[in-house]
Amino acid sequence: MIEPLELTYELRLLPRGRLTFHRWRYELWHGPQLLAAGWRLSALQAQRALRAHAITYVHRRHGLHLLHPDRVAAPDAPWSGRRVAVQSGDLRVTLTPRALAAGA
Repeated sequence: MIEPLELTYELRLLPRGRLTFHRWRYELWHGPQLLAAGWRLSALQAQRALRAHAITYVHRRHGLHLLHPDRVAAPDAPWSGRRVAVQSGDLRVTLTPRALAAGA
């Protein structure tokens, strides 16, 4: 098992603008470097996107190519601003909210 890589994330509900539906904004960070950002229609979809980007990034850091990042098994429960561990084989990623990481 390889030591887990710690990434930070931000997940927030965007205010309604011209669009009449809710959108969730997500950002994935490794230190000061923004790795991925976007929005999804639900919090669970945004969490899945964060997991996929995180596990793809950790595979690239180890010189590997992940064929199906969407198949990474992890619970689909709301994160509610807590730490989440994602594992794919021997590679692990710890996702920490940016607000929690800044306070530590």
